[in-house]
Amino acid sequence: MNQNSYLPPLDSDRDPKPSNQQQKATRLRRHLQNRSRRGSRTRDATSDPLPPATATATAMEVRPHTARSLVGRLRGAAAACDAAATAAAVAAIRLASKDDPAIRAPLAEAGAVPLLAAQLPAAAGVDAAAALLNISISAREQVASAPGLLDALTAALRTGAAHHAAATVHSLLCAEAHRAAIGARRPLLAALVALLRAPPSTRATKDALKALFAVALYPPNRATLVSLGAVQALFALVITDPRHGIVEDATAVVAQVAGCAESLEAFRWVSGVRILLDLVDPGGAETARARENAAAALLNLVVAGGDPAVAEVLAVGGAEETVRELAEDSAATPRGKAKAEALLRALEGAARRREHRLADFLNGLVQSDPYISSPASASTHG
Repeated sequence: MNQNSYLPPLDSDRDPKPSNQQQKATRLRRHLQNRSRRGSRTRDATSDPLPPATATATAMEVRPHTARSLVGRLRGAAAACDAAATAAAVAAIRLASKDDPAIRAPLAEAGAVPLLAAQLPAAAGVDAAAALLNISISAREQVASAPGLLDALTAALRTGAAHHAAATVHSLLCAEAHRAAIGARRPLLAALVALLRAPPSTRATKDALKALFAVALYPPNRATLVSLGAVQALFALVITDPRHGIVEDATAVVAQVAGCAESLEAFRWVSGVRILLDLVDPGGAETARARENAAAALLNLVVAGGDPAVAEVLAVGGAEETVRELAEDSAATPRGKAKAEALLRALEGAARRREHRLADFLNGLVQSDPYISSPASASTHG
């Protein structure tokens, strides 16, 4: 006997023409079987992934291991003086620090910073500087405290990695606590100023301007920047550089540097007051921000320089009227109008003081010499 005869026959085998009731029962059974199989597959698929908390914890455990592995690879290649392997290891760290912000702090903790700093003068300098920039965003303190880092960045500012190096300096300066220490590094500041005079590289120039702006936010650093020729370099950009955004950034730095007494003499050498007034004049600046920065620079110059600075501004013909136009310009930015109003009050106050001093002087002459008539008492005779 055929063994298959012991198996229950299929409905179709038993009844070539099943009834409607049987057909419905068969369809229902198959439908339930299909649903059961689909549910089983769904349960199997959803049971594999880890819960979100567990997945996050696992990733946090993996990152330190990955960071140690990347740093160990760089350390080994550098120790073996294998330039190609070292460059590849630096590039890997750059890529990891760019793609995964959460690995930056583990990289710093694993000792990446001094190893990367040592590669700044080498062929892998661009990748090393970019990696340091990435790490500094999330681990600023560890980067800033690395021995020899600022010296290495100073050297990198004179290489093809200048834009990344300048951006790294700016990143460190975002923490107010670092501004005094970085401002005390004259060679580093001199290298940033030199970037303003270098052959045109928009990225390097903008990054240098951002770093210099942050340096100048710490008032004692402003006189140092003046002594390094920053005023001349900045006004050269304002006058001659057509690149988008450069004048705005340069005038922002000028406004900060103007806030020290030493800047007045430097402004005289480059006709800085006249240039700023030209920017304040309607249509003189390409953007409202540049006009606003120019007004802020004049105000800071007057506040820091006192009456000599006021006299320098008033010596330019039409200065008061130019400032008044900005103060009354409805299209100007609120900050620009506020700066112009404050500057106008300073100029008008100085003008009144000067008139009073002149009147007092003339009255003194009248009292000492009866043959001199004071302007107030003099009359016209026909």
